[in-house]
Amino acid sequence: MTKEKFNTEIKTLSKFFETYCNCNHNKQFEIKNTIKYKEKNFNINVNLCDECQTLFYYSINKLKNCPHEEKPRCRKCPNPCYDKKEWKALSKVMRSSGLKLGLIKIKKIFL
Repeated sequence: MTKEKFNTEIKTLSKFFETYCNCNHNKQFEIKNTIKYKEKNFNINVNLCDECQTLFYYSINKLKNCPHEEKPRCRKCPNPCYDKKEWKALSKVMRSSGLKLGLIKIKKIFL
């Protein structure tokens, strides 16, 4: 996976996790971190609770270790790397956030 694609994937994960956590959990705290991928540093700045932070970093580690040069969508991957429990949790985050982020964009268009 290219560095640009990795950066896009991290930004997407950050947005989805923050949206989900803000709507469903309390006690978020700011996380500032640097992740190294292919000799490049990527800065992360998100507000998450402990539970979401654990799944967020799990997802980033799976992303860093993705064996595909052209990364497929995880749900269409021929050999998925997520454990079942984490897969279900991430699916819940993505589904919930996707709906909310979609509604936010629609509101901006019509307002």
